[in-house]
Amino acid sequence: MKRLLLHVCCGPCSPHVLEKLRAAGFQVTGFFCNPNIQPFREYEFRRREVARLAERLAWPVVFPPYDMMEWFAAVRGLEREPERGRRCPVCFRFRLEAAFRYACEQGFDGVASTLSISPYKVTAQINEQGAALAREYGIEFLAENFKRDDGYGTARRLAAALGIRHQDYCGCAFSKAEKLLRLRK
Repeated sequence: MKRLLLHVCCGPCSPHVLEKLRAAGFQVTGFFCNPNIQPFREYEFRRREVARLAERLAWPVVFPPYDMMEWFAAVRGLEREPERGRRCPVCFRFRLEAAFRYACEQGFDGVASTLSISPYKVTAQINEQGAALAREYGIEFLAENFKRDDGYGTARRLAAALGIRHQDYCGCAFSKAEKLLRLRK
């Protein structure tokens, strides 16, 4: 059984992906690395939801330290980019690279991410960053499109059945501001 480190963006996106990966024969450990999430209380809310999910599903999840300043440094100059714009691949790479480093240190066979389940994310951007990091780190990246076949809807239904609450924006301060501006119009 291959050991897979799954970068987890949030609780609601995880149950369906975890179910699919376990069914495919992977031994899955979660990795909740999301310093893009602001404000900190939102990060804590999402971290708690992932922890609750992990407990309910007997799923090991790693919670590395939250360092939003490093993330802001990584996306500096891209603050005005729209959701799905040039900032997103930088953000994906930042978070996935943390997963790849941890996976290498801990002897995992590969890395995957729940990010591609979101209808608000461009799967090609995620998979391009994962493939580049796989070449760089010498371990496999499972390039997937988990939103296929109503993956997002299935994930939402599973999360609701498990009592895992869904957030209402991507997570970063810029996506939240963009959402608030859309609502004002």
